[in-house]
Amino acid sequence: MEPNLSNYKDLQDFGNLELLSQQVVEGFITGLHKSPFHGFSVEFAEHRLYNTGDSVKNVDWKLYGRTDKLFVKRFEEETNLRCQIVIDVSSSMYYPEKTFNKLLFSVYAAASLMYLFKKQRDAFGLSFFSDKLELTSSAKSTTAHQKYLFSELEKLMTRKSSGDHTDVASAMHQLAEQIHKRSLVIIFSDMLEAESAEGLNNIFASLQHLKHNKHEVIIFNVLDHKMELGFEFDNRPYHFIDIESGEDLKIHPNNVRESYLEAVNSYHKELKLKCAQYKIDFVDADIHAGFYQVLHSYLIKRSKMV
Repeated sequence: MEPNLSNYKDLQDFGNLELLSQQVVEGFITGLHKSPFHGFSVEFAEHRLYNTGDSVKNVDWKLYGRTDKLFVKRFEEETNLRCQIVIDVSSSMYYPEKTFNKLLFSVYAAASLMYLFKKQRDAFGLSFFSDKLELTSSAKSTTAHQKYLFSELEKLMTRKSSGDHTDVASAMHQLAEQIHKRSLVIIFSDMLEAESAEGLNNIFASLQHLKHNKHEVIIFNVLDHKMELGFEFDNRPYHFIDIESGEDLKIHPNNVRESYLEAVNSYHKELKLKCAQYKIDFVDADIHAGFYQVLHSYLIKRSKMV
């Protein structure tokens, strides 16, 4: 069973982040083993499916006896895929401010993916961005590298919002220039930036830059679906404050709900349509829906690439 997010929102230290990622991934793998749906190799670290022409001396016959499938033993030097996790750390990602927010969800999801990458012997790097690319690391598959990236994620968990704006386009152009080998770029962002058709076009021009450089792209659109997409606020006056600009607005939700839902649904639909046009995977990631949605979407993408 997937861990309840409310039990993990206060995990602040490196050891617990590592433990959480392990628990999430092991639970996910157990679920795949029990699932009636097939198509994923879940013997990640030690095996891969037998391909015609492989030496039979490397076949794991004991595993064949248990699964009725041919697997060959994987060796240390084998790396299948290069992955770059990219996290939006702008101030809008700190919503909801006093509960489990979009940034914490992204951190835990990223840590779980890294644990999965390590089991698969995939190389992985990490990048943060707000209005610019703040951090980026090369992709490696070592234990020391994993611990370093976990420590960087842990720093994010205690970092305070400082009014940082979002500039997806600028950051993605910078990233495209820094990743030199074909990779799977996995972006965690609420994508709440473009206020015009031109702004949205600029974002997708930068994503096209990544595609032009032969990278595959998945966007996990991280949102609090209940509040940000459903606008399910109580029937009373509210004082809303823009986390990035500081602009404030006193309104009654019932007075703006219809126009808000129309605007946000239109924007969300446009995002999906443009991603389909540019052959970019777009995945809705509700912060209250757990991490399996992320791991499952990644494995679907990976199965098409390897």
